[in-house]
Amino acid sequence: MATDHHDIDDAFFDRLHEEFTDPQILELGMLIGQFIGVGRLLMVLDLEPKTCPV
Repeated sequence: MATDHHDIDDAFFDRLHEEFTDPQILELGMLIGQFIGVGRLLMVLDLEPKTCPV
């Protein structure tokens, strides 16, 4: 979703349905969208760490 959301097709959802229910897929999508959004907001506000201590 973060790099190429246009590449998500019906086959992708078919694979998701092998493991998850519709409500679970919706929840996953909402959480992924929130994490992507927060990451982009941190980048725009220049709040990302410049180095990784690990």
